[in-house]
Amino acid sequence: MRPGDVEEEPYARVPAPAGGGAGRPGSRLQTLVRLLPALLLVVGVLYDCLSPRNFTAAPLFAAAPLVAAPLFSRRGTLLTGLASVAAVFGVHLAFGALARVDAITELVTVATVAALAVLINGLVRRTGERLASAREIAEAAQRAVLPEPAERIGGFEIAACYEAAQADAFIGGDLYAVQDSPHGLRLVVGDVRGKGMGAVAAVAVVIGAFREAAEQEATLEAVARRLERALAREGTRREGLDAFEGFTTAVLAELPHGDGIVRIVNRGHPPPLLLYADGSLRTLLPTREYSLPLGMGELGVWPDRAEEVVLPGGATLLFYTDGLTEARDSHGEFYDPGVRLAGRTFPRPAELLAALADEVRRHSGGGMADDMALLAVRRP
Repeated sequence: MRPGDVEEEPYARVPAPAGGGAGRPGSRLQTLVRLLPALLLVVGVLYDCLSPRNFTAAPLFAAAPLVAAPLFSRRGTLLTGLASVAAVFGVHLAFGALARVDAITELVTVATVAALAVLINGLVRRTGERLASAREIAEAAQRAVLPEPAERIGGFEIAACYEAAQADAFIGGDLYAVQDSPHGLRLVVGDVRGKGMGAVAAVAVVIGAFREAAEQEATLEAVARRLERALAREGTRREGLDAFEGFTTAVLAELPHGDGIVRIVNRGHPPPLLLYADGSLRTLLPTREYSLPLGMGELGVWPDRAEEVVLPGGATLLFYTDGLTEARDSHGEFYDPGVRLAGRTFPRPAELLAALADEVRRHSGGGMADDMALLAVRRP
């Protein structure tokens, strides 16, 4: 054992069972919905031709352009409306009923609905353009606050993934950052208490303070203290409950260049996993008591002490937030990454995170309860 290394017993090493994952089947619902306008027209024509004359398929002909409005382009919506009018005209022409009042009323009604569908399509297109613009702004904000790390930093292979629980959201209260420094590769993964813009502001504070401290501080413990002070200053500017109960769970790690070890400081965060090249894994639980999360220094002082763990070649460190372990299936069962990943190997960190994110989405049925941030570091 290398001097300063902790013993192996406190860590749970899971044997490698057999097993694998299955791919997610693709959905054909979108294709079926896009065929619905044509199907309505066909059913309408058949209904008018086969039913008695006092029955009408006008609702089906009117529905076709309305269904097409949010799905098709302006040209597609216009063509669907013209097809509906032509279908009504053709049916009544075939039965010699064009001069009847009800036939004229039906034709005018369908034509009016078709014109309204074209207007609705224009509104939908403008709304879509606004949403696309907002999406681009959100993506730019994500790249600014939570930039994607490079695939290789300081000789280590890196991959990161962020899955927002809220639909169409990009960032929330989860965070990660990777920084190369004279002391080795340093990283942080954390989860800010709360939601909304307040949590995003706290994320920006933590990441900004970490990047500065990772370059300047000689020890990982000193980096944690810098983050504590940064969040304490941020707390004085926050209002409401966050001013008193704002905190951030975080795990910090340092991988010195060429030493084959990793130093970890855990501030109340889910423990990382160490995946070996043979498929076995260890949960890196602290050997001492958990330290308080960042931002709760007023409740007590527990000096940070980094714990060292051997990191052999080919091993991968997996850091995550509680959105991963709190994902539930339809039976209320939580997702357990230690059980699901044991016995499996991945050639690159990016493939590990892709498989993990896909499994969590399938496990939760696509409805995650909390944001999820994943960060994987592999020593080649």
